[in-house]
Amino acid sequence: MAKSYDICIRGAGIVGRTLALLLARERFSVALVNDPSTSGTGHADIRAYALNAASHALLDSLRCWPEPEHATAVLHMHVCGDRGGKVHFDAATQQVPALAWIADVPALEARLAEAVRYQPRVEQVASPVNAPLTVVCEGRASRTREELGVQFDVSPYPQTAIATRIVCTLEHQQTARQWFSTDGILAFLPLGGAQGKEVAVVWSVAPKRARELLAHSDQVFASELAQASGGVLGTLQVHGERRAWPLQLARAKRWCGPMADAAGAGQAWVLAGDAAHTVHPLSGQGLNLGLGDVQALARLLTARSSWRSMADLRVLRQYERERKSALLPMRLTTDALAQLFGRVEAPLQTLRNWGMQGFDHSGPLKHWMARQAMNTEPAASSAAAFQGNTAP
Repeated sequence: MAKSYDICIRGAGIVGRTLALLLARERFSVALVNDPSTSGTGHADIRAYALNAASHALLDSLRCWPEPEHATAVLHMHVCGDRGGKVHFDAATQQVPALAWIADVPALEARLAEAVRYQPRVEQVASPVNAPLTVVCEGRASRTREELGVQFDVSPYPQTAIATRIVCTLEHQQTARQWFSTDGILAFLPLGGAQGKEVAVVWSVAPKRARELLAHSDQVFASELAQASGGVLGTLQVHGERRAWPLQLARAKRWCGPMADAAGAGQAWVLAGDAAHTVHPLSGQGLNLGLGDVQALARLLTARSSWRSMADLRVLRQYERERKSALLPMRLTTDALAQLFGRVEAPLQTLRNWGMQGFDHSGPLKHWMARQAMNTEPAASSAAAFQGNTAP
């Protein structure tokens, strides 16, 4: 007799594994689809994510938070405009241990994979299985979402993101840095712990400029980075492959629904993470939003009335409404910043730099917005200043 499951999760990345562990903790039986044919790219993993306090608390509660050298606490954030505009954030001023943490993705994935292996209520399977509820966590290129016929509205940005890692001659001092210029948006995210000299780089530039940068040797590329960053971290050496991907703003039209085929009678599906939405990486909130999705979904499934099934569309639509509401301010803020800093007209350059200077001296407003960025729902993220995802 085939084993029965409460939930099938398609996608065994950070979002999928986190959801599996959350549901298993609530005593649900979970099938986690971990297709070996889709795992690994044959390339070194250079990804890093900026995680806020809510994500830290969630992963820590699952005992999956990486060691300090793999999750560097950000004590300072420096944002520079193209005409002298500057904004600074400090953990001490906000009276918090860290503004964010830059997590090394391979280390985080290893902790989650280990936790899943030792969780008896989660079974890893190579292909999808029947269950009352299927959760799709396959990322923005989700094959399952396409098979379900869900419209995925995409608005491309005229930018390509380039990610890599560098080693610097100077310590990063637990400072995340970002530069807005006519050449694009450059972010340095600290790695390697408190005394680290390694930095994750995300550079969002026009496609033509991206092709030029990708064609450079490591030495020339490092020189370009040093020039764009004003040499703040000394001499730079490329310490990883360069990867690139086009940037986009996207959201699924529907986030849940009934299974359409006869085999799926009484079953439902729901989207989470990048399968449901993507934002520009300058917000640094991509993974935070995905982890917010699974935390909300697990909470609503656990709190549902006992007579409601896992496939109850009222519960799933409540999740959809809640998360779309949480996502909207971030979408609007991120998109507005991407559009504003993508313009090269001199009056706009002057205006946005004047705005940055005014915001930096705004006192209570700056404090409130910084707190929003660190909370579970980053409704008006001031740290819409940091590119957190260093890979698609």
